[in-house]
Amino acid sequence: MSGRIPAQFIDELLARIDIVEVIEQRVPLRKAGRDWSARCPFHDERSPSFTVSPAKQFYHCFGCGAHGSAIGFLMNYDRMEFPDAVEELAARVGLKVPYEGGGARPVEDSTDLYTLLDAAAKFYQRELAKSDKARAYFESRGLDAETISRFGLGYAPDQWDALKTALGTSAQRMALLEKSGLVKSGERGKYEYFRNRVMFPIADRRGRTIAFGGRILEKTEDSGPKYLNSPETTLFHKGQQLFALWQVRQAHAKIPRLIVVEGYMDVIALFQHGVTQAVATLGTATTRDHAELLFRNCADVYFCFDGDRAGRGAAWKAVESVLPRMRDGRQAFFLFLPEGEDPDSLVRSEGQGGFEERLKSATPLSEFFFANLSSDVNLASLDGKARLAERARPLLTQIPDGAFRDLMLAELDRRANVTLRIEAPVSDTPRKPTRPQERSLVRIAVALLLQNPGFAAAIEPPHTFSALRLPGIALLVEMIALCRERREISTAAIVDLYAEREEGRALQKLAVMEFPGGEDAWRAEFFDALKQLDRQTMQQRVEDLMKKQADSSITAVEKDELRNLLPLKGAPSANPPPQR
Repeated sequence: MSGRIPAQFIDELLARIDIVEVIEQRVPLRKAGRDWSARCPFHDERSPSFTVSPAKQFYHCFGCGAHGSAIGFLMNYDRMEFPDAVEELAARVGLKVPYEGGGARPVEDSTDLYTLLDAAAKFYQRELAKSDKARAYFESRGLDAETISRFGLGYAPDQWDALKTALGTSAQRMALLEKSGLVKSGERGKYEYFRNRVMFPIADRRGRTIAFGGRILEKTEDSGPKYLNSPETTLFHKGQQLFALWQVRQAHAKIPRLIVVEGYMDVIALFQHGVTQAVATLGTATTRDHAELLFRNCADVYFCFDGDRAGRGAAWKAVESVLPRMRDGRQAFFLFLPEGEDPDSLVRSEGQGGFEERLKSATPLSEFFFANLSSDVNLASLDGKARLAERARPLLTQIPDGAFRDLMLAELDRRANVTLRIEAPVSDTPRKPTRPQERSLVRIAVALLLQNPGFAAAIEPPHTFSALRLPGIALLVEMIALCRERREISTAAIVDLYAEREEGRALQKLAVMEFPGGEDAWRAEFFDALKQLDRQTMQQRVEDLMKKQADSSITAVEKDELRNLLPLKGAPSANPPPQR
């Protein structure tokens, strides 16, 4: 796919970057043995539980679960997008970021588009000053001059070519206007997308205008919908953007919470009355991209919807999008408003204090989840309990492994008396090191390879143990192939690669599992684990063949194989390379 950054470059970049140096510029670190520690910058805590490992190029918080590479840290701490974080780190070590398909970063015409959209925003702001009816609309909604300026509100005149005339009609400028979604082509030629509407600029994470929302002032035959957003463009994807997130970031050094509402005016009214953590989706239901963006900025998210059937339907769509993002430490709440009310009307009538009180009574996600699924179910009957379990099953499997999933499963068990077990390919590891005999061989092998990807270079396929029927074997084989193919890959890069997979949470914990000794001891333990897995594989094969022999289904070839295996059972096939 053109424009993607090659994985090999990411591996090389993370191998060159000193993650301690990157994080220490933002968070004060203290040496703690081989690693460094600090109080976590992603949640409030009194004692340090945040560690940075220069060997693994990996950070991890035992308190809230935040973890990742230097790239991930910049994305979460500086709120950068992935390409921007890569570009910043590459500049530190003098590397030029390559993009598949050749050339520089694939943002065709982006600089000109940003400039054009900024000019359009200024044009709409000037037109607002000229329009009595547009100013009267905002005055009727109680907005003051400071709020209008803060959000860059404007007005699109009731003309077909006002913006074109103001910004230019050259062929190049018209092409940009169409690319930005501000001009469309139709039977009347090229005409402006927004006309006779008050305008709401939509900003990206850097505060650059990337699109607009517009509300009609007068209903006419050709006025279109009440609210209209810019069409999808190279800069604007409504399922990935939140209105006013830029303003929230400007108002808070560390965002305490985010409140998701449905309309532009809801957000703006809340801001004017002191509730400066509100954002809005852009005419769409909450998507998984929205959920990730919300939680990337804070741990507590409140969804505020009408209390009618449509509002509860929108809330349920939010639940479905949020569940796969509910890692430990994150919380979601749902506030349903009285009939006929919206955040705009409530905050104007009750003030900031009244709205804050309503937020305190918001319904936790877990409570709304079970109430919604069991609303038409008779839990006094076995059939009803079975129905609840069946409805909950596909949703609970999407929750990342951790305390929240465990508690949700326990609550389902309490309500339906049905124990729903969801097994992960590799089981979790406690925070503190456990005794070696308590660790499974597969988990030991995966953890040691994860922490020392270079070990894979000495393992030549095929692998005898790949036939072993144990949880985690497929993951181990896959990771060996990955580490052999990408020789520069780091622990952090592997964890990032599996972040959205079922194994991601387990690998996050295995990355910080502690092993005694140094690299030589770890290498010996890793290859000893592979030897033992080979022995178990041979034992498994012997048992399979003996079972076939017992039920008379064994073939002559298999009899020969069994005779050959019996004296060899336990012989290793994986040999460690000479220790350095």
